[in-house]
Amino acid sequence: MLTRIVRMHFRSEEVGNFLAIFKESHPKISNVAGVHQVDLFQDWQNPDVFYTYSIWDNEECLNAYRDSTLFEGVWAATKALFAEKPKAYSLRKKNVEEL
Repeated sequence: MLTRIVRMHFRSEEVGNFLAIFKESHPKISNVAGVHQVDLFQDWQNPDVFYTYSIWDNEECLNAYRDSTLFEGVWAATKALFAEKPKAYSLRKKNVEEL
């Protein structure tokens, strides 16, 4: 399983637009092959900063989504709203038993 976290800082006046994009696209993204979970978090101290947290079967499934027309449209609309460049992290969970 692959966990993907993307940190996005929006211009204050664009937060509502981003939330509308996320609300509309969430059901479509949630139905992409290989995705198990897609959540949105808002920074506790900075309301202009959001994180998407998604869990994928593997990197191939994530990359297939990133190469899709769905992603292309969502990302084009979203990146126009940024106050700064987003940061993305792909993570693998480590269980204590594996250490």
